[in-house]
Amino acid sequence: MPIRQESINKGCPKAFSSCMSPVDDTWYMDTGASAHLTSESGIKNVWWLMAKANNLVSIVLDVKNAFLHGDLMDTVYMHQPPGFHDPARPGYVCHLRKSLYGLNQDPRAWFHRFAQYALHVGFEHSRCDSSLFIYRHGTQIAYLLLYVDDIILTASSTSLSQKIITSLGKEFTMTNLGLLNYFLGISATRTKDGMFLSQQKYALDILDRADMINCKPYLTPVDTQSKLEPNGPPIADPTLYRSLAVALQYLTFTRPDITYVVQQLCMYMHDPWEPHFAALKLVLCYLRGSVNNGLQLYASSTTKLIYYSDAAWGGCPDTRRSTFGYCVFLGDNLLSWSSKRQSTISRSSAKAEYRAVANVVAETCWIRNLLLSTGAVRVLHVPSSSQYAEVFTKGLPKRLFIDFKSSLNVRTISFFPTAGVY
Repeated sequence: MPIRQESINKGCPKAFSSCMSPVDDTWYMDTGASAHLTSESGIKNVWWLMAKANNLVSIVLDVKNAFLHGDLMDTVYMHQPPGFHDPARPGYVCHLRKSLYGLNQDPRAWFHRFAQYALHVGFEHSRCDSSLFIYRHGTQIAYLLLYVDDIILTASSTSLSQKIITSLGKEFTMTNLGLLNYFLGISATRTKDGMFLSQQKYALDILDRADMINCKPYLTPVDTQSKLEPNGPPIADPTLYRSLAVALQYLTFTRPDITYVVQQLCMYMHDPWEPHFAALKLVLCYLRGSVNNGLQLYASSTTKLIYYSDAAWGGCPDTRRSTFGYCVFLGDNLLSWSSKRQSTISRSSAKAEYRAVANVVAETCWIRNLLLSTGAVRVLHVPSSSQYAEVFTKGLPKRLFIDFKSSLNVRTISFFPTAGVY
């Protein structure tokens, strides 16, 4: 147990006590007729760890043949593989003791094996997210985020990160990919202001797949007209539409400015029509003019959580369900955002607002448990000119869209990245 020097108290709040302690959660809501929100967690852990990387050392690790490390808990048999037949027992089968690629049990077995070892060497398993592990010893702290066989290790010192890497390397075969700069297709560039997250290469690949790499740029991804409806002539190649819509979904990880329109496009993947494809092409034209945009994270010690929410009550012309959206800021950093259609119909804006509050509280509790918040939630009115969440619920005029886009920290990296190490 190379890095275990003392036992760690169980529980997420204790693990985060020396790192962040937000003392005031403020929830800004549009109190007009369209006020409505429902929330769901996105990829807050990834962005939160990247934000912490402004002050801590972050390293990317890749586990080789991760699924082969798993110990099977179930009884699994397989036919004798080609080239390894036992001529004396041709009817026998093999009893597997370790995982092999292709088994349904592979992901669970690998994760269980990794989690067991991480706990053995002194990490805690976060109660807020199963993929997050926390290590604390005195003033030293480390966070390990596991995504299948990819790992982000964020530590308070280089020596601590090296001890953890050495310990993991003795148990699992892995490659140290160095300081955090590229993870799951997202580029992370260290700047003088913090960190810039971008999917520029991925966006260019989408444009090339759609044969729109040379299309005319557009200033906004969606017009201010009514939402998409299930009518019009059918699309000749619905497979292309679905492929591009799914690709745009992944692009929203660093592009909150297209979240609303992508949500609208994805509602019709099962049966797309020409007007839907025209709306998708408009998004691609917008991307062509903003392909170098990304999400800026700032180095900040602010621990105040601020939420903005908005909704278009009965906004879906087909089902009359509301479309809701929200964005969450930790200080100046955009931490989480979402745009989604409500699962049930609200017969009045008041009922929609009550449902919104219930979902907001659930989302708030999740984030507060992760960051150890001890403050109260306040619901306040915010004027439309400052209601950033409107970008997740409706098409906006160009000037207002550009202003809100900037407020969401979606911008171009116009300064030189800093060289060297963290």
